[in-house]
Amino acid sequence: MQMRLLSFVILLLTSSISFAQKLKKADKATIANLQAHIAYLADDKLEGRRAGTNGEKLAREYISAQFGKAGLQPKGDNNSWFQPFEINDGKQVNPTTLFIINGHDLKLNEEFFPLACSPNISVEAAVSMALAEKDVPWFTDLKDVLEENKDNPHFDLEQAIKTKAAKVAGKGATALVLYNTSSIKDGLQFNGKDRSEAARIPILYLAAKARKNYLKDESATYDVKIKVDIGDKKRTGNNVVGYLDNNAASTIILGAHYDHLGYGEDGNSMLRTGEKQIHNGADDNASGTAALIELARLLKESGSKNNNYAFIAFSAEELGLNGSKFFTEHPTVDLKQVNFMINMDMVGRLNDSSKTLTVGGYGTSPLWADIFRSIDTKKSQLILKFDSSGTGPSDHTSFYRKDIPVLFFFTGLHADYHKPSDDFDKINYTGEWQIVKYIQQIVQAGAGKGKLAFSKTREVQTGTSTRFSVTLGIMPDYTFSGNGVRVDGVSDNRPAYKAGIKMGDVIVQLGEHSTSSVETYMQALSKFKKGDSTRIKFKRGTETMEADVQF
Repeated sequence: MQMRLLSFVILLLTSSISFAQKLKKADKATIANLQAHIAYLADDKLEGRRAGTNGEKLAREYISAQFGKAGLQPKGDNNSWFQPFEINDGKQVNPTTLFIINGHDLKLNEEFFPLACSPNISVEAAVSMALAEKDVPWFTDLKDVLEENKDNPHFDLEQAIKTKAAKVAGKGATALVLYNTSSIKDGLQFNGKDRSEAARIPILYLAAKARKNYLKDESATYDVKIKVDIGDKKRTGNNVVGYLDNNAASTIILGAHYDHLGYGEDGNSMLRTGEKQIHNGADDNASGTAALIELARLLKESGSKNNNYAFIAFSAEELGLNGSKFFTEHPTVDLKQVNFMINMDMVGRLNDSSKTLTVGGYGTSPLWADIFRSIDTKKSQLILKFDSSGTGPSDHTSFYRKDIPVLFFFTGLHADYHKPSDDFDKINYTGEWQIVKYIQQIVQAGAGKGKLAFSKTREVQTGTSTRFSVTLGIMPDYTFSGNGVRVDGVSDNRPAYKAGIKMGDVIVQLGEHSTSSVETYMQALSKFKKGDSTRIKFKRGTETMEADVQF
């Protein structure tokens, strides 16, 4: 089918008053359940359900209890409800890191810290700050470089420091110790998200007070001991998996992510004031999780036996679809037997005037059109807006990558998105009930069609804070923790495809711009416009390759 966004009117709106009068007792019970689920999941005591935290633990325990009440079986690891997975949270400075000057043990993070690109090395020497000799640490005041570049908006201090470290290492320095006597703030801190290649020597930053206390005389000789110990920082997320076993030949997967932003620690909050506030995520995505729980109950009660059903509440979606990607790489159901996957992300803000519900993934099977047409539209007040693409900024993308037909239900962005104001009292509960009932119809109609054929669709970028006007046509692997951007998918006939980039390649440079992470890759893309050409450097296994690319 032609890959484009289309709108399809399901039914003219009827009076909301007359509609409310038609609600049955069971429907009112579903609405009350949705309210109860979202009220709990979006409560302050869960502290924003950040993946790997106690708030996530409380949420997953609630979800698994609700799955049990609905009559599901555990389908996680080791016959439990849960599927744990590791989240690489960047780097951390381990407590064995030290900086001792003449017997004074400096306080880590208060009086000194290493830069994240530092290698794990121990150094011991008698050194004078004024002398730049071989086999000892060198000391550098940042004052001159800061004042020289104070009016240069393109100046990159961290890159300048890395260049300086490489230069002094080549002259025999065993470490580079930085300090700043300028009134210009340098803004340096340990950046645990820095995935650039390690420097040849450790780079340490010495606070102004510590320099004054312990290095008063630049011509004096000091006994210095340095040890840098930087390790991986990790946490554990958990998917919650329930199963309805009908002894059928195929399985339908329904999913929603239940994690949110916590206090915004991962830098994905839209609150720009720097305040530490709980992001309750009522719409994103307590709403989808509540819908998942109610669909488990409704499908169990329906007695539909054509398929088995797996209900999965994913964690760490907000970090880059980590939970769903882990599930598709370590499935607890046979993916070859999966009929299709339905994902619900932000389904709690149906507009009472427009009644618009976006349905993504419409192009992932030629049978979706027949299934939507087969539903009795007189029972729905919704206006559907179809998007053909099987990819996007939510967990259905992980299943599309496994050639599984998907649908993605979404009521749209709003002013409270990724802000502390996304709260329980702003959910349209009657609207969400309509969506739940409609999805139930879709699931049951699809269940009677046999195994759906899969179709590839156009690619959609999963989102970034950086604005850019060109793309390579790749899907980055957001779970990759190494240096560079690992390619999780390549769109046909796009720049990366034409340059010979393949799935699994790791892009490390775009033009003159290093791409050590997804964010730096996006920043690099923002430097180009349509029609530009450049060189791309990437790794394929152990081999480093280059190619020309035109946007």
